[in-house]
Amino acid sequence: MEATALTRHEQPMSDYLALWHGEYSKIDSVSDSFVAYEPSAPGGEVHGRDAFEAYVRELRTAFPDFTITVEAALEDAEMVMTEWTGSGTHEGEFNGLPPTGRTFEHRGMSKFVIADGKVQEERMYYDPREIAEQLGFLEE
Repeated sequence: MEATALTRHEQPMSDYLALWHGEYSKIDSVSDSFVAYEPSAPGGEVHGRDAFEAYVRELRTAFPDFTITVEAALEDAEMVMTEWTGSGTHEGEFNGLPPTGRTFEHRGMSKFVIADGKVQEERMYYDPREIAEQLGFLEE
């Protein structure tokens, strides 16, 4: 794996990040059979392009300023690994939790499988309890 800027997968990864930032026209950056293994999603998984777009829209409704900043990335022919920071302000209901007006910031890592110029899979690794604690849902 290369520890340099993304070259092979720069476009699908750029489009995928833009999707998380609310550019829903970038949904074509994910395959029809896309799977996200996302600890904060109901059941921990999101299957399919449409379900993923709905999930991102719900998250962005709850956290309108949600941002992912990629701190480091590695790639090979079919995989991208990223270390990232996520942040946002809880202004709407999410997963049944009422808005708190509080902000969160957490770090995580993701493993992406890329094929045919599209993101096929993302496996996210972070502790959702860290977010819940910062939003006031867990005792500190």
